[in-house]
Amino acid sequence: MRSTVVRLAESISKRPLNLRETSATLLPPIPLYRQILRAHRSLPHEMRSLGDDYVKAEFRRHQNITNKVHIIGFLSQWKMYLDELPAGPNAKSFSGKKLDPTVLEKMSAEQLGQLYELMNVTKKVWKPAGSEGESSYPHSS
Repeated sequence: MRSTVVRLAESISKRPLNLRETSATLLPPIPLYRQILRAHRSLPHEMRSLGDDYVKAEFRRHQNITNKVHIIGFLSQWKMYLDELPAGPNAKSFSGKKLDPTVLEKMSAEQLGQLYELMNVTKKVWKPAGSEGESSYPHSS
């Protein structure tokens, strides 16, 4: 009976899966972690450094989670992130992508706080040397 309940919990989603998500199978945590770090190798140095640190911290923070639904959500979101990372020669010119406003609206206060902290760290990383008083957020064209 218990394994049936676990399987049911793993198959339930609050929203229907899109084709990209259904084509991507979930990976176990350690292989997923390794693939993300390998994919970061092709990013610019600053992005790789920041990304590696963030991924390591998130996986450590979620290492002892026992709620199956949270585990599935965590792994599926990181798998989607991995699938969206550029590969090959285009990776060096990658500058990120904008956050979907609907995703932002659905975030909890804790998630918004974490996003704000991440924004501040990225501003420090991308701040040009010698421009203390200027805006340090990179502009995209």
